[in-house]
Amino acid sequence: MEWWQALVLGVVQGITEFLPISSSGHLVLVQDFLDITGEYLLAFNIFVHLGTLAAVVLYFWSDLLTLSQTLFRKLGRLPVNDKDWVLLVSLAIGTVPAVIIGFFLGPIVESFLMVPVVVALALIAGAGLFMYAEWRQFKYPAPQVLSTRSGFLIGCFQVLALIPGMSRSGATLAGGMLLGLTRYEAARFSFLLAIPIIAGAGLSITIEYISDPTAIPWMAVTIGTTTAFFLALGVIHLFLSFIRRYTLWPFIWYRVALAVLILYKELFV
Repeated sequence: MEWWQALVLGVVQGITEFLPISSSGHLVLVQDFLDITGEYLLAFNIFVHLGTLAAVVLYFWSDLLTLSQTLFRKLGRLPVNDKDWVLLVSLAIGTVPAVIIGFFLGPIVESFLMVPVVVALALIAGAGLFMYAEWRQFKYPAPQVLSTRSGFLIGCFQVLALIPGMSRSGATLAGGMLLGLTRYEAARFSFLLAIPIIAGAGLSITIEYISDPTAIPWMAVTIGTTTAFFLALGVIHLFLSFIRRYTLWPFIWYRVALAVLILYKELFV
């Protein structure tokens, strides 16, 4: 992998990870377009995801500190803020579905679904899900409070992100909206829910390659990961500001347009 290819992939990852347009789908498309191949691609993709993980950890550092204090206070049988405790438990149980399903279906996805046509179909399916979520929130605008039940159900929506093109952030954001959360609260929960999933994937791939570090192009990984980190920081802030005032419709139209272009290229060109 050339340095400029790593830079391009880092830009793609940093911009798309926390937007509801699927970072994994965009990485598949760009790698296919640039004809980037190699056994190390999965490892590279996960490492650039770690760059965006570092960004979300830094951005939500105060929230994570509060949640850590809540856990230790609870273990010490000290009083805690009920809202913080519900959020912590919801994040924990919301992580479980993706971990279990991903363990069994992850190899299948990597072997058969990392292709442009699947990305296109998932983009369209995700657009339909976002449309329904927007309609549902317009029809029933009364906001609900996050509960452990809704946290678990949002985690079930996160399983959809195993399909490249669906979008982890998009699926969990739409799931939160369907369960009555505001767009902002659903997006915030989605970002926090990303932390254990990405961290777990990063840890597993690090353990896998630690015995043979020469199997990974570390210069390319460093360029891609650093680029993804800085861009993701800005995107998180901008997206949270956007979602407070606007709907998901710009992303819906983007997904549909991109899917049409992909299908046209794959089927007719």
